[in-house]
Amino acid sequence: MTTPGVPALVTAGLMWGTGGVLGTAFGAAADLPSTAVAACRLGGGGVLLVLYAVAGGLGRPHGTAAYRRIAIIGALAAVFQGAYFAATSLLGVAAATLVAIGSAPVVCVAVESFTDRRRPDPVAVRTVAVGVIGLVFLVGAPADVPTTTAVVGAATALLSGTSFAAITLVGRRPVAGLSESAMTGWSFLLGGAILVAVLGPTGGLRAPTVTATAVVLLLALAVIPTAAAYTFWFRGLRTAPASTATVIGLLEPLTGTVLAMIVLGERLTLVGLVGAALLLVAVVDTSRPRTVRA
Repeated sequence: MTTPGVPALVTAGLMWGTGGVLGTAFGAAADLPSTAVAACRLGGGGVLLVLYAVAGGLGRPHGTAAYRRIAIIGALAAVFQGAYFAATSLLGVAAATLVAIGSAPVVCVAVESFTDRRRPDPVAVRTVAVGVIGLVFLVGAPADVPTTTAVVGAATALLSGTSFAAITLVGRRPVAGLSESAMTGWSFLLGGAILVAVLGPTGGLRAPTVTATAVVLLLALAVIPTAAAYTFWFRGLRTAPASTATVIGLLEPLTGTVLAMIVLGERLTLVGLVGAALLLVAVVDTSRPRTVRA
């Protein structure tokens, strides 16, 4: 048996892994920069989830707590996506992914230990360490960038990773009168609107090239790594520690790498293969049953 919630988290991690290929393909088909792709992803996924929640009679939030949760998750989603793409422009995709995704489980372990007033769980520390080392091997060394740019880029990527960790920690506890689909949908609509408001004046948005291919790719991007993946993610968080969830989230770069090999013809080095193996070890290790503290 595995820790409750793990199957849903694994499903989310695998679905997230399609985001890189789908986002790149959509950006090329619609002639949009990566920041605009992020806004489309949040907005499109949010619309689909709100429609799904409304169809099930659960689309309307009720109470101050529900609106507060939507505002918090929406703002964090905008920071997470915006900071990540800003970091990729400064550091490159590999280094930004390493810092952003690698920092999230570290932040979660630290916060859980602080709030529970205990030493970090040895199992959590072990799985995070193995997972981060595997991620380093998988994505490789960062590009050669100037020191100042590297510092700013690393700080931006760390902001992205911390925001994702915060989404995971905040999203663990359900809110009465707010379904997972409604919470995620309205939050993503808000997050997308925030990105549009920020990017619009800076010229980061422009009218897309509308083709059948672009529409299909946008739907796939909105459904698979966004609406469906985050629904599974928040569902899994109900019964799994945040530290466990963020380690399983390392499946995203692993899945993305495998898809890039299959779809784009990229090759994985021996060091990358070792990193992939370590990531799988970390995911299996953290998925084993253990005591979950409230």
